[in-house]
Amino acid sequence: MKDLNNRVVVITGAASGIGACLAEQAAAQGARLALCDISEDGLETTRAACGSADVLTQRVDVADRDAMQAFRDHVIERFGQVDLVINNAGVAHMQMLVDASYEDFEWIMGINFWGVVHGSKAFLPDLAKHPDAALVNLSSVFGLVAVPSQGTYNASKFAVRGFTEALRIEMGETNVHVMCVHPGGIKTAIAHSARFYTDHRGNQNQAKLADNFKNKMARTTPEAAARTIFADLAKKKGRCLIGTDAKLISLIARLMPVNYWRVLGRLT
Repeated sequence: MKDLNNRVVVITGAASGIGACLAEQAAAQGARLALCDISEDGLETTRAACGSADVLTQRVDVADRDAMQAFRDHVIERFGQVDLVINNAGVAHMQMLVDASYEDFEWIMGINFWGVVHGSKAFLPDLAKHPDAALVNLSSVFGLVAVPSQGTYNASKFAVRGFTEALRIEMGETNVHVMCVHPGGIKTAIAHSARFYTDHRGNQNQAKLADNFKNKMARTTPEAAARTIFADLAKKKGRCLIGTDAKLISLIARLMPVNYWRVLGRLT
């Protein structure tokens, strides 16, 4: 999908980070936007950044299937069609698996995995009606490799990867292009808003570790991430790796599919 002019683009998690940048860049290309998030204030900030674009915003918990279906109905009522859906909403959780609560598992899977499933299944019938449509689901570099203290996040993002890759194969002979996105370290606030307990080294200072991640480990801006997503979508790539770190980690995982942590553990 190279031309977004007058296309209807749906973006979840659009109140901040990559989602907000995707919305702003799509608006600059002439798209009509349907944006959702749980943060109404953040959605209004994104709407303002989209200038004169035609923008629909709605507060939606993507983990709620009925809420996502109602959002879909509102989008079709407003625009009459959907051309591109980007399931971007996501949260983070840090805790060793032996100590992770079932409630935290349910929370992160509800948003990161079920949110993608809800967004995909709600809009796929509408996407199928148009000759050049696309569905983009955001996994993570942690959908390529597992990391200690990130087991719940790994589980959710590996699940997104598996779901999206299967869907890409199933939709291969249709008009709907499916792409899975694996961002590396992105300079967003996701670490600050995470459910944070203890990392694999016993650290419990969330603010300090989140600042360290954003300022030292996260190399890519959300603006650059959004540009990469649209560029790879225009090329109809099936997998989008964002950042040099994601490309390096993907390579290490392919070369050392079982023992990659021997290298990654030292690098991190």
